[in-house]
Amino acid sequence: MTEDRPGPHPSAEFALAVSAVRELSFRGDLVVREIGAPPGLAPEAFALAGDVRPPEAHEDSPYGTGRIVLLHDPAQPEPWNGPWRIVSFAQAPLEPEIGTDPLLADVAWSWLIDALESRGASYHSASGTATKTISTGFGGLAAEGDGAQIELRASWSPGPGPIDTHVEAWSELLCMLAGLPPGSEGITLLTPFRSPRD
Repeated sequence: MTEDRPGPHPSAEFALAVSAVRELSFRGDLVVREIGAPPGLAPEAFALAGDVRPPEAHEDSPYGTGRIVLLHDPAQPEPWNGPWRIVSFAQAPLEPEIGTDPLLADVAWSWLIDALESRGASYHSASGTATKTISTGFGGLAAEGDGAQIELRASWSPGPGPIDTHVEAWSELLCMLAGLPPGSEGITLLTPFRSPRD
């Protein structure tokens, strides 16, 4: 994982959490790198990008991509109900018939909750949206046919325990959306998730 270190003199709690995250190891078919955190969200912030089997370094993957931002504010903003807030994003392509499943959004959200619980990452004050899109190509894009995509945006406040478990949960969610469940390192992407278009 490449590093883009936060500003000078981080608080001890923030520095300890970031150090633990930098020590994480991710599965071989997920490339994770540090990116600049969006400014103005909190006094201290740290961000990562993840891509499932990207074609080139620093390029978004056609199989699945995501971002996670760790926000820290010792003043404990009221909506956070604590000093930490985590903001995450994950998206992946799907087969069109899966994109029309009325339960797809519920399943995507349940995968996030399951990933947090499987990693022992306690949380509260969770919120988010799951968006599914269906597309049809016309004209010069007609040959691409129909496509679908699932996108999950979520935020939550960590409870007691290490912050790095939340990053592990996010990485698990990203792989799940891309069709790679836990323990499937090195296997072919699973159907019915859509392969990238030519």
